[in-house]
Amino acid sequence: MKGFNLTPIQQRRLTNFKRNRRGFWSLWIFLALFLLTLGAELIANDKPLLLSYQGDWYAPVFQTIPEENFGGFLPTEADYRDPFIRDEIQANGWMLWPPIHFSYDTINFDLDVPSPAPPSAENWLGTDDQGRDVAARVIYGFRISVLFGLILTIMSCIVGIAVGAIQGYYGGKIDLLGQRFIEIWSGLPALYLLIILSSIVQPNFWWLLGIMLLFSWMGLVDVVRAEFLRARNFEYVRAARALGLGNSKIMFRHILPNAMVATLTFLPFILTGAITGLTSLDFLGFGLPPGSPSLGELIAQGKSNLHAPWLGISAFVSLALMLTLLVFVGEAVRDAFDPRKN
Repeated sequence: MKGFNLTPIQQRRLTNFKRNRRGFWSLWIFLALFLLTLGAELIANDKPLLLSYQGDWYAPVFQTIPEENFGGFLPTEADYRDPFIRDEIQANGWMLWPPIHFSYDTINFDLDVPSPAPPSAENWLGTDDQGRDVAARVIYGFRISVLFGLILTIMSCIVGIAVGAIQGYYGGKIDLLGQRFIEIWSGLPALYLLIILSSIVQPNFWWLLGIMLLFSWMGLVDVVRAEFLRARNFEYVRAARALGLGNSKIMFRHILPNAMVATLTFLPFILTGAITGLTSLDFLGFGLPPGSPSLGELIAQGKSNLHAPWLGISAFVSLALMLTLLVFVGEAVRDAFDPRKN
């Protein structure tokens, strides 16, 4: 099987990226954290990963098991933190728990102090004002923030690149009308409109994603439009047009790869903007539904509970680490595509 060979320019970009040691290692650290949080159910959960009861094996994380199977009386799902169920299973088998015995919505009713409780051996980062484990909520909140940011970034790129390509390639009235619309649309107070729309309809993950997409796609339009305006009269584009190639094929097969060089350098910064936007809405109470694992909601709890500094510190460290890594990656990507760096 023939190996994958990089072109000289791709090799130069990869070398420039690796030379930025801060960005190179930030990428690996961010990917490691993201992959760990993708398996958040295996790290923080109020259900055992695996258990054995009277010779039978169960995986409660992946299946719903009624309480009747463990000597209980109810046909509903077993509560493995219930003392009766826990003692019954341990007397007739064993349970393998994840490192954190709480999910993001699990309330610890066995606290020795009122909520919010300080960090302890049971709750590594303490609990919030509802008795939920902060470490579990940080892990799940990190995952949902990154996934939200990635999806919003991809969708924003699709819309922004398409609009910028059409404006730049066709020019004329299409470009003129498009620019006037973008000037008006970008002048709207986006955060206020997001708050108003979120207050009208109870937002969920996808509804909030659609609302933020209304304003986030404009960041790439100017860059892509400028590249298409510059390249549409190049010799290879004229030759392709003379050979009868359609406009869509010329745009996305010949011009777009050149425009993507400038576009890719903006992606990490668009991702950080999407994450901070979601955090801001959650902090103000107009983001994800109540009870969702949210770093913004954790910051709001830290503001409301100044006597519990572990809430604000946990949220701040998580966000600061996430955004710092992404900014460093963005700097390395910018260096990789900089033609002045050889």
